[in-house]
Amino acid sequence: MRYYKYLYLSDTLKRKKDKLIKKIEKEKIIPDLYLIRLAANEKDQLEISSYRHLLHLPCPKQDLLVVGMTKGYEDAVYLVEEIVQEVYNKTKGADIRSYILRKEQEG
Repeated sequence: MRYYKYLYLSDTLKRKKDKLIKKIEKEKIIPDLYLIRLAANEKDQLEISSYRHLLHLPCPKQDLLVVGMTKGYEDAVYLVEEIVQEVYNKTKGADIRSYILRKEQEG
């Protein structure tokens, strides 16, 4: 997995970012962790997935760009709302995918 350089985190996870990434890289079980990532297909914007579910996916995980992490599904929904609001405020549009990819490529 790759991680967005401006990774969005719920308040409860901000201090645990580095530890979480290390655990994810070692494929350790992390209860109730949800990842927000760019959708696998280019028609959609974002996907919310349980980390436990992603562990069992047959697809190559290195292609996944994780944009955010939360504890619990409800927090993931709120974080997606924050992302959408930020994109709209900055661009007056709703093309989240392009906004994230453009920011990711900025120096």
